[in-house]
Amino acid sequence: MADTTNRTGAEDARFADGEDRPLRLWATDAEDLQVIAALCQDAVLPASEMTWRKSSRRFALLLNRFRWEGGTRTAERVQSVLAAGDVSSVRGQGILPGDADTVLSLLTVEWEAGADAEGVLRLTFAGDGVVEVACDCLDVTLRDVTRAYGAPSGRTPRHPE
Repeated sequence: MADTTNRTGAEDARFADGEDRPLRLWATDAEDLQVIAALCQDAVLPASEMTWRKSSRRFALLLNRFRWEGGTRTAERVQSVLAAGDVSSVRGQGILPGDADTVLSLLTVEWEAGADAEGVLRLTFAGDGVVEVACDCLDVTLRDVTRAYGAPSGRTPRHPE
């Protein structure tokens, strides 16, 4: 069995630690965001579940994300909120915000750092849709808000090479 202690001598988290507990993650640097991006890959949502609150400088998506941390168990999804704080503007390409009939599939989430702490959070969707969220700093959270449920397709998403 691999050693799971980190540099401080404490034990690192494992997927098994989150088996039946909701995820609550916070990213403040690009490395943290990679973890959130991996967990959000293949999440689906209606375009109507994407909101930007200009007055509170917050952008959020209500996702139906695949539970990658579930391992080899039955294919499951869980509703999660992916949110960015300190948002100054949002722009999209190839996406009609507010359209409940358009289902989006999230491929990746990336951070493009700017000159100082600011940067752009880029969400790329299947079908060439992109949302760019300009932020004063990287402040992204992922929080499960429901219990896991069986994926309607019953299958694990696949990505052919």
